[in-house]
Order: sequence, then C-alpha cells, then structure tokens
Amino acid sequence: MKTVINPNLKTISQKIESQTAELAQQRYHADSAIYSGNVDISLRNWRENIIRIFAQSICDDIDLTYQHLKNWGTDSVNLLVNLDLPLDLAIEEVRFYRDTIGEIIKDEAIKYEFSLEEFYKIISQFDSVLDRAVHWLSMSYSGTFSTRLLAAEATALELSIPVIQISDEVGVLPLVGDIDTKRSQELMDKAMRGASDLQLSYIIIDLSGVPIIDTMVANHIFQVMDALKLVGVVPIMTGIRPEISQTMVHLGIKLEGVSTFASLHKAIKMIEKRNA
Repeated sequence: MKTVINPNLKTISQKIESQTAELAQQRYHADSAIYSGNVDISLRNWRENIIRIFAQSICDDIDLTYQHLKNWGTDSVNLLVNLDLPLDLAIEEVRFYRDTIGEIIKDEAIKYEFSLEEFYKIISQFDSVLDRAVHWLSMSYSGTFSTRLLAAEATALELSIPVIQISDEVGVLPLVGDIDTKRSQELMDKAMRGASDLQLSYIIIDLSGVPIIDTMVANHIFQVMDALKLVGVVPIMTGIRPEISQTMVHLGIKLEGVSTFASLHKAIKMIEKRNA
C-alpha cells in the first residue's frame, strides 16, 4: 500500500526550500568572524545543496534522502579540504541548520496544528537526517584527507632520498634524518634504480645528515651495499661522525669490506685517483 503523505509536509518542505538562498546567507552572517568573504562565496553552493536535501527530506523517503546525503558528502568534501577547513567547523555548518530549519518546522507544525505524535515523527526523522549528514561528511572528509596525506608522504619520501649524479660514473645518495622501515625500502629502490638508470659505477652513501646509527639502520645500509655489489656498482660510505663511529663500535657494528671516508670530498678524490 502506498504511503499517504500529509500535504502540509509538502508545504513545509517547499517553504524551507524557497528560503534556501536566505538561509545560506544567514549562515555567513553568523560565521563572518570565522570565514573570509571569499570562503563564504565558495561555500554558498555547498550550503544551498544541503539545505535543499534537508527540506526535501521532510516529505521524501528516508532511504532516498540517505542516498542524496551520501552523494553530497562524497562530491562536496573536496571543497572543504581545498579550503583547509577543519572537520569540526565543517560539522558546525551542518549543525547550524539543525537549529534554523528545526525552528521553521516547529513554527509550521504549530500553524498546522500537528499532533504531538505527528510533530515527534517529523522532528525525529529530521534529526536522523542531520546525524546521517554528519556521518557521511566525517567519513568522506577523513577518507579524502587520509588519501592526500598519504600522497604527500609518498612525495616527501620520494624527494627525501635523491640520487645525485656528479660525474659519468659517480652518484651520491645523501641521507638526512632518521631511517625507518619505509625509508630503508625507499633507499634500496632509489639506489638500485639510480645505479641502473644513470649507469653508475660508484654510489656514495653519505650519512652526514643521519643523527643515529643503530643495528637496524646499519643492517639496512649493508643490504643496500650488498645489492649494489651484485650489479657491479662499488658502494662507498661517507660522513660517519666521531660520535656515530663510537656508537657503532659500542653496538658491535663492523664495517668489514666497506670503503668508508670521513667526507664526500675525500671519497671523490679516491675515485679520481683510482681512475686516473
């Protein structure tokens, strides 16, 4: 049996929808101390879309409304991220309309003499829609932000371990900062790719910018050196500071079979002399 919709609900829905532009502007006046005029202009269409969904939810099927909210959350969240709006302020945008539209519903319910049961039903559904809007906004925002964060991290990782070619045969791989599992794998990939793409005979791994050398870091570096040897590239280590060398000795880390130099300059001089 088809559900009979109270015609007054349609009237309330149309009244709210007719005030879409006004309600969107009302939010700007409420948050003018938070957002600039340019941000408000960018958010105007976003606000109007969610107001229309809220208005139509009063007489639409609840599942249809949920689908509209899902699409809205997915399609519009990029705008919020691009504007660098934190999630709590974005959620406040949605909550603002819980109060403003809720007041309209209350006034109209009194006007049309809704029973307590009728008013409870409509306001409960409206609250459910608001809660679902916050849910989809949070899910979409978090997913988009995490994706961008991972992409930025990958880019930073890629740029943090460059292979710099300083002659036809020699490349330098300067390391800066701590070497964790991700960076050690990137170190291996960049060293092998650089050796192959640039057709290098020597790769100098410079540790001047590495603050700590422990057994794990040393093991990763030695694995890279062993891999380079297997493809005919001579690995050289430079930049081991006195305090780092003392730590390595204390930890029992041995550098047997590894050419080491105090500075990059001395390593290059050795290579030049060998090839003279």
